[in-house]
Amino acid sequence: MSEGQVTKPRLLDRMLNTIEVVGNKLPDPAALFLILLFVVWALSWVFSGMTFSEIDPRTGEAILVHNQLTGQSLVGFMTRMVSTFVNFAPLGVVLVALLGVGVAEHTGLINAGLRWVLGVTSRVLLTPMLVAVGIISHTAVDAGYVLVIPLGAVMFYAAGRHPLAGIAAAFAGVSGGFSANFVPSAIDPLLQGFTQAAANIIDPAVEVNVLANYFFTASSSVLIIGLVWWLTDKVIEPRLNRQTKVDGDMSEMPKLEPLNPVEAKGLAWATGSMFLGLLLLTLSLIPEGSPFRNPATGSLVEFAAPIMQSIVPLIFLLFIIPGTVYGYVAGTVSSHRDIIEGMSKSMSTMGYYIVMAFFCAQFIAAFTTSNLGVLLALKGAGLLTDEAGQLLFPPQVTIVGIILLTGFVNIFVGSASAKWALIAPIFVPMLMLLGISPELTQAAYRVGDSTTNIITPLMPYFPLVVVFCRKYVSNTGIGTLVSMMLPYCLVLLAAWTAYLLIYWAIGIPLGLQGGYEYIAP
Repeated sequence: MSEGQVTKPRLLDRMLNTIEVVGNKLPDPAALFLILLFVVWALSWVFSGMTFSEIDPRTGEAILVHNQLTGQSLVGFMTRMVSTFVNFAPLGVVLVALLGVGVAEHTGLINAGLRWVLGVTSRVLLTPMLVAVGIISHTAVDAGYVLVIPLGAVMFYAAGRHPLAGIAAAFAGVSGGFSANFVPSAIDPLLQGFTQAAANIIDPAVEVNVLANYFFTASSSVLIIGLVWWLTDKVIEPRLNRQTKVDGDMSEMPKLEPLNPVEAKGLAWATGSMFLGLLLLTLSLIPEGSPFRNPATGSLVEFAAPIMQSIVPLIFLLFIIPGTVYGYVAGTVSSHRDIIEGMSKSMSTMGYYIVMAFFCAQFIAAFTTSNLGVLLALKGAGLLTDEAGQLLFPPQVTIVGIILLTGFVNIFVGSASAKWALIAPIFVPMLMLLGISPELTQAAYRVGDSTTNIITPLMPYFPLVVVFCRKYVSNTGIGTLVSMMLPYCLVLLAAWTAYLLIYWAIGIPLGLQGGYEYIAP
């Protein structure tokens, strides 16, 4: 190999190592959220006396920053502290899902299932298969964070590959490609609702189809899988093998031995019970009067439909039941006490995450209550328009600007629905007046919202991924994860943006009734 061929990866290593070192000098994630809480309080005090020209789309009035250091605000913060923590959405998702997963892991079902999958999957195809599963997991809302990412590490580790590379590939698929999916997911009706309401501000007759972006997001899945596959195998894993040593002896990892007859029987019975459960669920969804349907509309895919609100409990059941069946058939458990022990073990590993979730919840609540997040979004929107509210750049440049603005705001406001609720009432009507369809604006938002998820420590599930990494590399910090995911972020942002522009230029429909132009009546 020539000297020129060696220089590039070493330069990349130096750049990412610098990011890792600097990032790891940041405080512990739990302490970081506490510090940011104090920063929000201080900024709310500074800006509370100022007048801003931006109009809050939720109230129609000038935006006001609420001082969080007044006596009334501090007392309110104290009285809401417990409810803020208990109602922190990711906390319930993680703990409930892991109760079921803990049983499946404790009884040996997950180990047996992975050994079977690895036995039929080529080592070369392990990465794209993992990324594809991560993308499809969006159908189950946030299940990918608590299921696919840790399983990615286990699968890579069992295959003799670096476990952090498995986490990186899964994280990139689950979060970096959040809006790419072969299967419609709960995010489609969730975003469509805000887009519809925003479009109706200037045209009450406009109707946005729930699957208005489906063709674009489905085809984007192929792009995401290819890019993440190449980055993982050619860039990220080689760097991890050079730079990051796994705790313990890799030679002592469990061997991929074939399933013995008892294990194979247990896996067959567990799989059968899972499919039986899925069949019963499917049959319960078919009747028009199904309690899983939205009682007002009869829909199954709307975000308000009970089935969409039951995804996490269903995950719990679809793991605990097969896990229990496997345990009894394979002889790995002998009583219900073993099942409870599996749940207890899974919860015992979540202590650190629960601490981080507490401070994260308090920070997000203060950031929202202060209106600083709204102000940041509105200021960013102002950069793309002149004093008359007209676009400063051509439509293509504006769409790229919206993608970049969304990606930037995403670093501070992690919730996809919260960001679009703020941005949609501004950009959707504004671009409609200039002939750009609500469907195209929504597609641009989805690209920007997805690609920077994987590098922001303020994303609610980011600390959880750090916890997963520490299972294999104990000194993993924020910088380690950010440096590992930054190449994915930059490549996905550039390639996915270019793909949208090419898609637009060719004129392929974005989805069902998903055009590019809006023609005023």
